[in-house]
Amino acid sequence: MQKPRGLDSILGKIRNNVKDGFEKIKNKIEEFPKYLDERLEEIGNKISEYKQIIIGSAIAASPLYVKAPILTGLQIIKLYKGTKGKLLGYGLIGIGIVASGLGIILGLNAIHSLPSNHIEYLGSPNGYEAFVPNGQTINYNGHIYSTGILILPNEKTIDNVIWDGQYASTIIQNHNQIVQLNDQFVGQTDPINNQPYVPLQDFYVIKGQVPIMNTTIDGQTYYVIEANSINPADIAGFYTYNNWVSNFVEAMNTPGTYAAVLPGNSPVFQWTNTTGTVAYQTGLYEGHGVGGGSGEVLIEPNGTIISYGIIPSPSGTAISFDLPQQVYNSSS
Repeated sequence: MQKPRGLDSILGKIRNNVKDGFEKIKNKIEEFPKYLDERLEEIGNKISEYKQIIIGSAIAASPLYVKAPILTGLQIIKLYKGTKGKLLGYGLIGIGIVASGLGIILGLNAIHSLPSNHIEYLGSPNGYEAFVPNGQTINYNGHIYSTGILILPNEKTIDNVIWDGQYASTIIQNHNQIVQLNDQFVGQTDPINNQPYVPLQDFYVIKGQVPIMNTTIDGQTYYVIEANSINPADIAGFYTYNNWVSNFVEAMNTPGTYAAVLPGNSPVFQWTNTTGTVAYQTGLYEGHGVGGGSGEVLIEPNGTIISYGIIPSPSGTAISFDLPQQVYNSSS
């Protein structure tokens, strides 16, 4: 069969166009790795430029699901210099940064902190807890509050606690006064038992559960006691030998423990141990304006005695240890 006139010319043009098309596609395919590598290099430069902001922020205080892909991606980029290594490395970094953003949005950040308006109740409904100031203060919501630890009935402690609300300024004043008297008297000798005075510590007992809300200040998590949510009758202040505060809380939570007052001629004052010293020393501090009571003792079921003093404010009427009705008479 004879070919139509001009068909060879048309087919030739098609072949040439197809060939040119393949050449262009081939060139683009060959150029793509170079193009991709250049784009990845640009991404790498940007990450390096903003590394502290982008990656540092995602890693800092982040959970494992954020840290793992970012750190792995950085390691892959460092070890494998090729395009595949960069693709995989930057992809993992991207996954980590996205996870960090989702964590912030969904509340999955590492500190698993409670929302600022959420109050959690710690301790036992029928037990006693104690806030122990450490002498430091902090500016929280524009006010100066005392910081310290919270001792729970199970003897566990919570650090970085802030007392916010009623009695906040009173607690600071009470603690400063105790510190001043410690500076004045510790190291001197008890004239009754001839033993050196010891450091005393003020603490504030809460009956029932403690309302706590946590917050972050300068990157540090603090646990805030919402004291305005506590019945004033359930808060009382005491002071004793600083190494006995945990024992005091344990004793209050021990069934059968009771409080009593020492008579002025009690032989306990002559005991040549810390019990005798603190019994006299609380009276000394009361004479210098600290306490509303001195010479008190807790008597545990096993016979252990803890000498302590009472701070006049706060003075919770629901806490029996704040107003002992019994007299402790010891024959020796």
